[in-house]
Amino acid sequence: MIAEPRTWHNGRMMKANAILITGGGRGIGAAISLLCAKTGWDLVINYSQDREAAEAVAEQARAWGRQAWVVQADVSDEAQVLAMFAQIDAQSLRLAGLVNNAGVVAPLARLEDMSVARWQKLFGVNVIGSLLCAREAAKRMSTKHGGQGGVIVNMSSRAAALGSPGIYVDYAASKGAIDTLTLGLARELIGEGIRVNAVRPGLIDTEIHASGGMAHLLDEAVTGVPIRRMGTPDEVAQAVLWLLSEASSYTVGSFIDVGGGR
Repeated sequence: MIAEPRTWHNGRMMKANAILITGGGRGIGAAISLLCAKTGWDLVINYSQDREAAEAVAEQARAWGRQAWVVQADVSDEAQVLAMFAQIDAQSLRLAGLVNNAGVVAPLARLEDMSVARWQKLFGVNVIGSLLCAREAAKRMSTKHGGQGGVIVNMSSRAAALGSPGIYVDYAASKGAIDTLTLGLARELIGEGIRVNAVRPGLIDTEIHASGGMAHLLDEAVTGVPIRRMGTPDEVAQAVLWLLSEASSYTVGSFIDVGGGR
């Protein structure tokens, strides 16, 4: 294995090129983790509950010669997020990228049938979790704080533009918040060496549809997609990888829609 380059941050020798993927053990997050490992990134794979899935992704990354750490945290909980970043610091990792991928949906419902508890959970993970992780990543990557810059990629959704009426307008609203966060944070951090962008997946073939009670609607939904099929997690991962790479060095505050034309 090729020796890893080392840099210094706040008087500590750091390993380079580690990327944190929240929700990195399943679905789109797993696809992002594996593609990043294939292209040379060391990984920090966050998970909330399914450690076995996250460890399987980490083992594959290690088989390809990359370093991979698995870290549990519910990103909606500030204490757990702080503990996760403390573990990253303890490994002397130089965090060079964050993919804010962790997200949840709630069962299909109209607004009048939704509860505050549902909204608190949804916005807790999708919005507060992204804010918390971006905050802690910025503290480590920003040149203002002695870092060497980096990249943040937020996971939005085509639902932010479409609104998801009669399905889950609250989920769409949470992803609209991510779009606004992306625009504002991109302009706030670019002068400190951090590029912020987002990917907006459309109808992607993952287990999230079953958890949202949409499995029985997928055939009908696909008819509304101009490309006439669902997307794959790998297709989303390719967009994320491009935004993480130097190939997108002039791309700031932008969105890549991976929605098959919808």
